[in-house]
This record gives sequence, C-alpha cells and structure tokens, in this order.
Amino acid sequence: MFKKIKDLLGIEGAKIDIVLLKDFDINDKVLTGEVIVTSQTDKLVKGLSIKLIEKYKRGRKESLLVDEYTLGEIELDLLIPVLANQTERIEFSLPFNRMLSEMDKIGNSNALNAVAVKLAKKLKGVKSEYRIEATAQIKGTKLNPVIIKRLDSTH
Repeated sequence: MFKKIKDLLGIEGAKIDIVLLKDFDINDKVLTGEVIVTSQTDKLVKGLSIKLIEKYKRGRKESLLVDEYTLGEIELDLLIPVLANQTERIEFSLPFNRMLSEMDKIGNSNALNAVAVKLAKKLKGVKSEYRIEATAQIKGTKLNPVIIKRLDSTH
C-alpha cells in the first residue's frame, strides 16, 4: 500500500530535465532540445508538454507592469517505457513566434530607429526574460514531474 501511495504522488518516481541542442536565440523560429527522463522504478511516459514563455517587464517600482506570453507550446502523445535507473532522451522541436511590441516594430524599420528604440527601452526599464517549462505525464502518477529553466537569449 505504501508503494502505491508513493507511486501516486510521484515519490521516487520519474524526474525530468531539459537540455537545449544550441543556445537560445529569440530570433530563431524553433527551439530544439531533449527532455531527459530518469526514474528509480519502471515507469511509462504517456505524454510531454513543453512551453516557451516570455515574461515582459516595463516601468519601475510602483509603475512596474509585468505580462507573460506563451510564445510556443507543444503536446506530445507518447508511450515510452523508462526502466529503473535508466535514462530516456526525448527529442523535441518547439516552433515559436516572437511577440513584437509597437516599439520593436518601429525599431525594426531602420537602423536609426533601432538605436532610438533601444535607448527608450532602457529608459523605461523594458526587459524580457524567457523560460522553458516541461511536464511529463507518467502512467499511475497524479503529481507529474515538471522542470522550469530560465533561458538567456543571445539577442
């Protein structure tokens, strides 16, 4: 009975990690990598959800505004066994669309505007942070393993 409760709650169950195949660049259209699944006991991976999220901040102190945008999301239906103390690697390709603010659109119109927009963003405290989130659906588990990793954009 104790084993069933541990399995249900995911204790000593599957763990996941994410490895990107190349550095994250917001100007790319696709994010590629692998989800690494390990477990202390035999498990079955039924699915995988992966999201790329942008946290967009602007303003300072009392006037700080923060929004989050899902730039891309995939759901994979799988039936992959993970044997005890073994590692399974699941490759993924996550297409995404970059969100452009009005300032970004003006900045993309020509080089002079790009410099002005960059300065305006710095003065207004505009900053984007990116993260990738993955959740594995494991057969017989209610609390599925989740991994969240902050990404540093090369641009």
